Amino acid sequence: MHRWRIIGVAILNIQPGQRDEFEQAFLAAQAIIASMPGYMSHQLQKYIEEPDRYILLVNWEALEDHAVGFRRSARYQEWNSAVRTVH
Repeated sequence: MHRWRIIGVAILNIQPGQRDEFEQAFLAAQAIIASMPGYMSHQLQKYIEEPDRYILLVNWEALEDHAVGFRRSARYQEWNSAVRTVH
């Protein structure tokens, strides 16, 4: 049976003037996502029209890896806390 891979999409609005701080926080926090079962890859893209907005794309092997394995884990709380300091 073919399993579809999924892409999680998050729009991240950061505090004005906090781009450098956000990018540094994300660099540190991305290791958390990368360590999760089912993680495949991710991209953080700047949103061209809005300087204080980013788009995060995360490729997962299955929906459960994202929705249950990551979002309901203690590691998610750790990631969220690290990124939310400037988000």
